[in-house]
Amino acid sequence: MSDGNSPAQPPAPGNTVGRPVLSLALASMMEDSHAHAGAVYLLSGDPPVLELAVMAGLPRTFAAPWERVVLNSNVPVADAVRERRLVWVGGEEEMARRYPRVAVVLPYPFALVALPVATGSTVFGAIFLTWPGTRSQELSEREREHLVSACGRLAVRLERAAEAQVPVHAEPDLLAAPTLGGVAGTLGALEAVRMAARLPYGLCSLDLHAKVGFANAAAGELLGVPASRLLGTHLWTSVPWLNDPVYEDRYRAALLSQQTTSFVALRPPGEWLSFRLYPSRNGLSVRITRARGVSRSAGTAPPVRETPSRLVTISQVVSLTGALSEAVGVRDVVELIADEIAPTVGSQALVVLGSRAGRLHVLGHRGYPDPYTVEQFEGMPLTERTPGTQVLKSGVPAFIESWDQLQRLYPARRTTPDGYAAWAFLPLIASGRSVGTCVLAYAEPHSFPTEERAVLTSLAGLVAQALDRALLYDAKHRLAHGLQEALLPRSLPALPGMETAARYLPATRGMDIGGDFYDLVPAGGTAAAVIGDVQGHNVTAAGLMGQVRTAVRAYTAVGQPPEEVMRSTNRLLIDFGTELFVSCLYLRLDPDERCAVMARAGHPPPLLRRPDGRVRVLDLAGGPLLGIDAAAGYPTTRVGLPPGSLLALYTDGLVESPGADFEEALADLGRRLGEAGDLPLDELADALVRHEADAEERLDDIALLLLRARESS
Repeated sequence: MSDGNSPAQPPAPGNTVGRPVLSLALASMMEDSHAHAGAVYLLSGDPPVLELAVMAGLPRTFAAPWERVVLNSNVPVADAVRERRLVWVGGEEEMARRYPRVAVVLPYPFALVALPVATGSTVFGAIFLTWPGTRSQELSEREREHLVSACGRLAVRLERAAEAQVPVHAEPDLLAAPTLGGVAGTLGALEAVRMAARLPYGLCSLDLHAKVGFANAAAGELLGVPASRLLGTHLWTSVPWLNDPVYEDRYRAALLSQQTTSFVALRPPGEWLSFRLYPSRNGLSVRITRARGVSRSAGTAPPVRETPSRLVTISQVVSLTGALSEAVGVRDVVELIADEIAPTVGSQALVVLGSRAGRLHVLGHRGYPDPYTVEQFEGMPLTERTPGTQVLKSGVPAFIESWDQLQRLYPARRTTPDGYAAWAFLPLIASGRSVGTCVLAYAEPHSFPTEERAVLTSLAGLVAQALDRALLYDAKHRLAHGLQEALLPRSLPALPGMETAARYLPATRGMDIGGDFYDLVPAGGTAAAVIGDVQGHNVTAAGLMGQVRTAVRAYTAVGQPPEEVMRSTNRLLIDFGTELFVSCLYLRLDPDERCAVMARAGHPPPLLRRPDGRVRVLDLAGGPLLGIDAAAGYPTTRVGLPPGSLLALYTDGLVESPGADFEEALADLGRRLGEAGDLPLDELADALVRHEADAEERLDDIALLLLRARESS
C-alpha cells in the first residue's frame, strides 16, 4: 500500500519458508533491549485491523482485550501504526493519562514501547515491548535506533515474503518453559528437593500460565491439597477458594511489574494464609505461611485493604466503557460516575466541576446532604489556590489523604468541613485539553497507593471522553431549544370571545428540535389558528417550519380565505424545492358567527368538545400534505362553536407511538378531553400532555393548541 494505513497485499498473517520469522525477531529484540515481554501484531483485513500474531514473556490472556485492534483505537500499537512513529510510555501514571483503557485493565508499574513494522511504502504491523516498573530511565537514542532498525529489518523480510507470495502466519507464543528436566537426576537437584521438603513453610513454583511446576509437602498441607495433585494444574483450579479475581490480580501484577507482591486469603472455614509472590521472566516462586496477627475465626477480616485496582476487572471496564458511550448529557455522566465508579473505588460522594468565564462551575454532584458544601465551588475564580482549581488548570491529579493534610497544603484557604475526610481530585482531560475535574470524597482518612492512583487516573480518562461529548451535546441541546423558542410564538394573543392555551414538547432524541408548530393570528375582527408538522427532527425541519409559519401569517394578513392560504403555502413549499412535506390544519375563527372555517392538509383531525361534555372527532374534508402536488385543492368545512365548546388541535406525536393503534389512542384522547374539559384551560393543557411529558423517551414532537368559546361580555 502507498498510504501506510491499509493492509499490505498479500501478506496474510506469518512465517516465511517454515521459519518462525516473527518469533525470532521478537526474541532478538527482547534480548537486545532487556525487555521482559513483547508481542508482534500483523495488519490485515478491510477495514484494516491489527491482529496479535505472537506474544512472549506473558500469557496471552493479559492481552485478551487487544487481540484485535482497530487503527482508530486509543492504544499504543494503533498510534504507532497510524502515526508511523515510536510510541514510548514511561510508567503507570503516563499510561493512565494517555491510554486510560489500557491502564484500567493493567494498573501495574511497567514501561512500554510500540513501533510500526513498516517499509517506506507499506505498513505490515506493529511490535510492543514492556519492561518492569523498576526501569526509570527513558529509552536512549541508541536503544531507539536499535529498535527502529530491528523493526525495519522485520518489515523487509515480510515484504520479501509478500513478493514471493509466501504467507505469514501467527506463531506459537514464546513462553519460557521450566528447565528442571535437564538436571532432575543430578545430586544438586535432588538435594534441593529434599531441602524444600524440610522447610516449615509452603513453597511452589508457577509458570507464566499459573501452572504448578513444583510444590513441597508443606504447601500441600497448608492449601489442603496433596502436592502431587497440584503439579501440572492451575493453582486457581486446584484450590477452589483461591479462585478469586482479587488473588489472580496479584499474580498478574507480579508478572507484569516484576516486583514482589503479596496477599492474604481465607482458607475455609477460618484460617488466614499469607502468600508472597517472587516473579522472574520464567514464572513465579510462591511462599505460603500462616498469617500472623489474624484471628482464626471465620468472621474476622484480614488486616489488608483491597484497593480498587484489584476490584476493577476487564468485564467491569468493558461494561463501564459501554455505559459511558451511551451517556448523552452531563447529567447522565454524573449519574454514571455515582452509580458505577464511586462504589467500586469506595467513595461516598462526588462533585464534577467545569469552568466558565474563568470561574469554576458545578456540573453535578451526589452524596452531599448540605447543598452549601457544593455551592461554595460555584463561581470560584480559577485564580484562587484550591485543589479543584489547581487540578483543573494543571491537569495533574491531587490525592488528599486527610483533613489535616488538606489544611496543611492549603493554609490560606478558609475551607469549610464538608463531612468527609479524604479526597481524590482527578483531572478530566480529553483530546489534550481539560474539560473538568472529578472530586471523589471518602468518609474516612484514605491512603492512595500507587496502583490505586493509576486506576483512578485511568477511570478519569474514560470519564473525560464521555464528559467532553456530553458537554457538546448539552450545548447543542441549549442551541436547539433557543432556536425552537425563537420560531414558536412567545405567547398567544388575546382574542375576543375565546380562551386559548398551547403546549409544545420536543422529542427526546437527536437535537431535541423538530418541525411541529402552532400559531394564533389576529386578523381584524376575526382570527386564524394554525397547527402543523414538518417532517424530521433537525435544523432543516425547524427552518422550514419557521418559513411555513411566516407564510401562513402573511397570507392571513392579506385576507386570503382558508382554502387559498393552504394553496398558496403549498405552492410556496414546492417552489422552495424542499424534499420535506408538511401536514397542516388551518382555521379562520368568526366570533360574531360563532363558527370556524377549517382546511386540512393531511393533518390529524381536531377534536370538538360540546358544551354538554360530549366529544367528537371532526371528519374534515381536506387535501394532501403540503409540498407534494402544486395543483392540489384544500376544501373547507364550517364548524359551529357555541359558547362553552372547545377545540383541540394537536400534532401526531400526541396520539401516535410505535405499536399503538391510532384509533384507540385518539379515542383515549377524546375520553380525557371529555372528563377534564371543564378545567381552566392551562390546567387542561397540562393534563392532556402529562403522560407524554413524564415519559423518559418521546420519539416525536408534540404540539397542542386549545381554543374555548366563551360567552360574550
